[in-house]
Amino acid sequence: MHRARQRCHNRQGIRASVWIWSVWTAVGLAAIAVPASAQDAAALPVSSATSAAGPALSASVTSTSSTPPTTPAAQVGKLPLDDQVRWLSQAALSGMLANMSDPALVALFKSLDPLALPRYLKNGPNGYPSYEFTMLRRERIHGRWPNQADHMLVRLTRDPLRVYAKWLPDGAHAGQEILYDETAHPDQMYGHLGGFLKVIALWASLNGALARSQSRHSVRDLGTEYITQQFLAEGKKFADAGVTRADDIEVKTIDGARVVAFTYETPSGQPDFYAKKEILGLDLRRPYFRTAESFDNDGKIFESIVFQNVVPKTFDDATFSPRNPAYNF
Repeated sequence: MHRARQRCHNRQGIRASVWIWSVWTAVGLAAIAVPASAQDAAALPVSSATSAAGPALSASVTSTSSTPPTTPAAQVGKLPLDDQVRWLSQAALSGMLANMSDPALVALFKSLDPLALPRYLKNGPNGYPSYEFTMLRRERIHGRWPNQADHMLVRLTRDPLRVYAKWLPDGAHAGQEILYDETAHPDQMYGHLGGFLKVIALWASLNGALARSQSRHSVRDLGTEYITQQFLAEGKKFADAGVTRADDIEVKTIDGARVVAFTYETPSGQPDFYAKKEILGLDLRRPYFRTAESFDNDGKIFESIVFQNVVPKTFDDATFSPRNPAYNF
């Protein structure tokens, strides 16, 4: 009872003087990615490498059977573009892609039309309407690359957009928690710092100094959708620069996620493009990227994201309530 009353007083005081918390900029709550609008892909584009989410899933969900396609993988590159895209969708949903050998996967994606991958991703779905995932993320802030990745648990719904995120004990910034609900506070998130400060929760602007102290990005874009949508949105710039194919295609296993990794390098780099080089790891069962790395003009990595366990789930209102007894607000 006393602790609940104390939290209430804390929240009231913080609402009246949020500016005081600008001193905590160096240890504020992290968010994840800059918003982006999806555009039709004219060629293979690039992604902004942190995690996050694009538009809500809707009618773009691909309608395919879970039966493996009959055309051999070695012959797919000879098919018309639309048939290549359908083949990829069937092969992914049926588990065929995941069961292919590394050399076979590399040969397959090198043989495809340059527009096959963006069309496959554009058809979606690039995530789930409601899901839970864990992720590893790092970002270079003020020139410093963190020694330890953030390890986060995220629960998310798309329509409306609601987010709960917790920084797990085995990663950086352990103990932090945030909540976001666009139906209640579209321009603010609620949360607390880790450690001894976990008893103090506050409202903060999505774009304020506190929210950006660990990232240049917004909590609104957490999720698997963002990387894919940004990849598509950058397509025209890549086409104008003459980049239509990945510079390299390989199969990697990154923090337990086996992906087909596409490397794209831009002629001019920043600031014309988000990054000089991007390495994007395609999930083998769903049309979205599981991993992403971004490099600056000097070849230094400045962002890294790995989606680990991605599980569709249905949540009740308590999942996004600061009164949930399982949380430390």
